[in-house]
Amino acid sequence: MKGAAIGAAALATGLGPLAASASAGERRRDPSDELLLWYNAPAADWEREALPIGSGALGAMVFGTLASEHLQFNEKTLWTGGPGAQDGYDFGNWRSPRDGVLADVRQRIETGTKLDPDTVAGELGQPRVGYGAHQTFGDLHLDLPGAPTTTPADYRRSLDLRTALASVTYTDQGAVHEREFFASHPDSVLVGRLSSDRPGGVTCTLRYASPRTDFTSTARGDRITVTGQLADNGLKFEAQIRARHEGGTLTAHADGSLTVTGADSAWFVLAAGTDYADTYPDYRGADPAAAVTAAVDKAADLGHAALRERHLTDHRALFGRVDLDIRQTPPADVPTDQLLTQYTGGASAADRALEALFFQYGRYLLIASSRAGSLPANLQGVWNQSTTPPWSADYHVNINLQMNYWLAEAAALPETTAPYDRFVAALRAPGERTAKEMFASRGWVVHDETNPYGFTGVHDWSTSFWFPEAAAWLTAQLYEHYRFGGSTDYLRTTAYPLMKGAAEFWLDNLRTDPRDNSLVVTPSYSPEHGDFTAGAAMSQQIVHDLLTNTLEAAKTLGDSAAWRQQLTDTLGKLDPGLRIGSWGQLQEWKTDLDSPTDDHRHVSHLYALHPGRQIAPGSTWAEAAKVSLTARGDGGTGWSKAWKVNFWARLRDGDHAHKMLSEQLKASTLPNLWDTHPPFQIDGNFGATSGVVEMLLQSQFDVIEVLPALPASWPEGSVRGLRARGGATVDIDWAAGRATRVAVTAGRTRQLTLRSTLFGDKTLKAVAGRRYVFD
Repeated sequence: MKGAAIGAAALATGLGPLAASASAGERRRDPSDELLLWYNAPAADWEREALPIGSGALGAMVFGTLASEHLQFNEKTLWTGGPGAQDGYDFGNWRSPRDGVLADVRQRIETGTKLDPDTVAGELGQPRVGYGAHQTFGDLHLDLPGAPTTTPADYRRSLDLRTALASVTYTDQGAVHEREFFASHPDSVLVGRLSSDRPGGVTCTLRYASPRTDFTSTARGDRITVTGQLADNGLKFEAQIRARHEGGTLTAHADGSLTVTGADSAWFVLAAGTDYADTYPDYRGADPAAAVTAAVDKAADLGHAALRERHLTDHRALFGRVDLDIRQTPPADVPTDQLLTQYTGGASAADRALEALFFQYGRYLLIASSRAGSLPANLQGVWNQSTTPPWSADYHVNINLQMNYWLAEAAALPETTAPYDRFVAALRAPGERTAKEMFASRGWVVHDETNPYGFTGVHDWSTSFWFPEAAAWLTAQLYEHYRFGGSTDYLRTTAYPLMKGAAEFWLDNLRTDPRDNSLVVTPSYSPEHGDFTAGAAMSQQIVHDLLTNTLEAAKTLGDSAAWRQQLTDTLGKLDPGLRIGSWGQLQEWKTDLDSPTDDHRHVSHLYALHPGRQIAPGSTWAEAAKVSLTARGDGGTGWSKAWKVNFWARLRDGDHAHKMLSEQLKASTLPNLWDTHPPFQIDGNFGATSGVVEMLLQSQFDVIEVLPALPASWPEGSVRGLRARGGATVDIDWAAGRATRVAVTAGRTRQLTLRSTLFGDKTLKAVAGRRYVFD
């Protein structure tokens, strides 16, 4: 991401007769299509009703409003804060030396067992300075004089997940009007088309608006140019819009708008970017002007038909890998918002239609918000209408960023992890400084939350400022990418250096617990819950996971015997974070402090169950985890319910996993099917999709387990294209709750072990590219 950050959004809009590039079937999809979100009114609310499209770096929310179509758009690198921020920026590192303070906190915990969060924050935290927030890039309005003032009876607004096309259709005064928008990753563009079957009957004014005042907008010839610098940090940004037309006229106005009048057809492109670069410590690259100009001109020259076809080819190649059939039947006359309100929990074919749609929506959203060349999906993916969004629309790394990518490997979207990999790698340099200055140790570290400017230190919100385990957790996804894909080149060059650095940090920072002489994390804090202690379960489980993964990788890559022995010895002394308490629960803390009436949304001490792999189904630990999970209940925020779908699936309780999915749909899902915390938070969408995969296929223990947690609500069906660790792609058919056919395609030559009620346990000497069918 060196040089200008460019999310070149070419918004190509045809105004006039229907273009030949789209068939009638593609233009007017049947609303009963099972992978179509559709509505019979324009969106009145950004968060609840507008529909998202995205190309990774750039996203837009389509409203479908009549008199003035509204597209709020984002470029992912447009952030305040960081170097150059008005209030200064310190990466979260202590602004003055605190000699002995960390050792003192550790000693007081050792003496008194625990410390309250406010006390520890007062000792180890500090007010956050220059952190910043993601910004809306602005709003593109398409003013359409003469549009109807009331919603026509046949109005339809939709988002087709198979094609990633957002559309609006309606009839007014005998003329059919259609709009189509999409975001193309191959050309880094947003593309749209407005048309009518009444030739020459469309007039449109294009204008840009923003809630900020740090920009200028001018129109000259066929081009609108928007330039500015964020007042907070001087980050340069630019957008350009070019309009073209056949027939009619084009007029540039002094207010920075363009008007196409009486055209047979017209389209325009929009490109946007900033001078952000993911390079520590300055985080600045080239002025965006040249890149934006090149992008807008290339998109204009390609033309609408070529842009559309390249987009469809790219999106279908990713999205089309997985198909889920749970005998769903979407009712033809029920819009998606009504389908959601009528949902009863999976009892009907219509209910199953919503569940299958929600599953695939998570895959769609990850494709739209995480592609190579951009930052990873943030708390809101890539979509944000605000200058002060909730939690800055940042990267919380005490679960949220990690949850965003749980689905990527198993749901056949490994390419979407490229931005995640790059982002984690970019945290290493600032994280090494934080490790050195705050902990006097090797390796690298990041705490509870971060931003695109390498914030790896602390703030002072007492229940969420301290989480040095985050770096270790972030590397888990890197190792999962290797376990699924098997590339030792990737392991050697991308994953292992980051894993080893995180492991070095913990080898320097684990302390001997005088209670039992085990190695523990201290101070340790179970995210957003309870007091600071030594050896909280989640802390220990994450470090155990890291050291286990790092040792496996070290053996694979042939790292030194001395290093492997050090990891082995440390694992032998490490408290694993697994302990059964007085009422049969898996303890959240090393001391038995759990309350059976505690229903906190975080169930952090079950990390070893999911996403970790310490707890095997049917084990004593699994039974204790079930006791804890049952006590916490089925409530919580949207993302919390999504995590519980995964937990229950790992416990092989498909019915309870399905119950959590239904709870999320009934109480934590908005009409546009976005997950809500509240407010909107995208990790719940991604976590739910991951949970559905876990119900159908698991492989965390290197055994490919078919239908490990199939709910009774899905007695028959099929799934195509799920991926298992070891490089296999798996198709499954089932009836009466049991597999009837399993097909495995080997991604590489190796031994695979499969487990299914269809054939028991089976070891397969698989050859890369071959398909093995069992029925």
